[in-house]
Amino acid sequence: MVHDDNEFVEHISCPVCGSSDANSLYSDGHTFCFRCHTRTYGDNTQSTLTKHVQDVQLRGSAGRLQSRGISQKTCELFKTYKDGEVLRHYYFDSSGKVVGAKVRTQGKEFKCEGEVKSLFGMQNYRHKTTNKDQKLVIVEGEMDAMSVWEAQPNWCVVSIPNGAAAAKKAIQNNYEWINYYDKVVLFFDNDEAGQKAAKDAAGVLPPGKTFIGFLEDYKDASDALQAGDTEAIRAVCNYDHTQYQPDGIVDAKTLLDLVTTPAPSADYDYPFEGLNKLLHGIRLGELTTLTAGSGQGKSSVLREICTHLLNQGVRCGYLALEESNRRTALGLMSVAARKSLHLGEQQRSELVEIFDSTIANWNLHLFDGFGSYDPDHIYNRIEYMAAGLETKVIFLDHLSILLSGLEGDERRMIDTTMTKLRSLVERTGIALFLVCHTTTPPNGQSHEEGGRVQLRSLRGSRSIGQLSDSVIALERDQQSGSERDGTTVRVLKNRYSGEVGEACQLNYDLNTCKFNESPIEEEYDSGNPFEA
Repeated sequence: MVHDDNEFVEHISCPVCGSSDANSLYSDGHTFCFRCHTRTYGDNTQSTLTKHVQDVQLRGSAGRLQSRGISQKTCELFKTYKDGEVLRHYYFDSSGKVVGAKVRTQGKEFKCEGEVKSLFGMQNYRHKTTNKDQKLVIVEGEMDAMSVWEAQPNWCVVSIPNGAAAAKKAIQNNYEWINYYDKVVLFFDNDEAGQKAAKDAAGVLPPGKTFIGFLEDYKDASDALQAGDTEAIRAVCNYDHTQYQPDGIVDAKTLLDLVTTPAPSADYDYPFEGLNKLLHGIRLGELTTLTAGSGQGKSSVLREICTHLLNQGVRCGYLALEESNRRTALGLMSVAARKSLHLGEQQRSELVEIFDSTIANWNLHLFDGFGSYDPDHIYNRIEYMAAGLETKVIFLDHLSILLSGLEGDERRMIDTTMTKLRSLVERTGIALFLVCHTTTPPNGQSHEEGGRVQLRSLRGSRSIGQLSDSVIALERDQQSGSERDGTTVRVLKNRYSGEVGEACQLNYDLNTCKFNESPIEEEYDSGNPFEA
């Protein structure tokens, strides 16, 4: 409990609303913040207390607040009255009736009387059509409002009732009254809490008429007035403020430098000319999905692309979720050495020599988490590779195993996962290659027997195709046994240029771990309708 004989010790910061000096510490250990009205007792329990009085009457009289630089005339206008050792800031409703007061006692304890929901000072301004073009300045505290008036009388200035923490709520409670003005300037404290509160409050006001300004050399208007710098106050209210613009909205007029800066069509190229021709290379900030039926060579194609980039000095990350790092490393080394190092026993000396000429010189990071399929864990590691290790291209093999440890609706989980991956790509600016399986065709030839892959073939959800910038499919009849029956590489989606279709044919040589590319053979058309 709080006893009457405890004494004020000092002003401290408030952990609840973030104010740097609105919280008061007393000799018995309790604190009270006059901004958010949170009281902490000696046993560290908290409560937010507001004392309500049914009928609030004006008591006391206006007097000069010399230490604050505020005149008696201004105190009379705003109805800040002294009643002995008690100071009250009176609050009125939109009709001009007094409804509450914020009270500071001799011991510098703060409390409320009546209802304090309106804006301090709003009784001074009666809305008339003749002055609708005037702007309204909103500050954090009562002293700030009176300080702005002292700097230049006749401005419409009010303050929010309960500090930065409740600024948004105060704006919402008085929205209709505030919205009358054609221009609203939020002039809050220049601290972290004030800056956040200004954005939150601006978010509920019409953006076209809302502006935000802060003092550079002072915390608030009261501090500036006490320093005699009325010009700084006038500057924020008149011109030193910026129009609030919600996140994600960009004024197109500011894009001149962006649209006139030359940009390459691609950041890197593919190891296959057919893909370069259709997709115009690999671009940072894009998500590319590689899909095919089981055993069609998705991982082999991924390794070929990765090795091609590593040999050019590109920083790559490789997360192969269904194989060990040993298998991944040997697979990438095999592509570089053009020898199947993962098959049979190899001489250690030869492996060391190849390792030294490849992985030892590559900017490559692998994911050591075989058997760990927690998606949040994977997202975190990809973001670390991108931001912490400055990795440019990341390969994730594959989507299905990423979700295998989760329970629930598969389509919904894929939607969530793809949205997170898409956001991650946009946020970090990496190029992400994602492997995805295909679903079993309802009718017709299976994908393992060379069946045509379409966007609707992507397993689980249409969001995979929708959120990917490019989708590449592999088609091959793996049971035909014919050397001529290679893998058809087909572009199913191409957001960059819109060019889709067959890109090339690939024949894989197991002995050399090499894809031999051949162009797509166009069907011969003699133009003779009678030719068989």
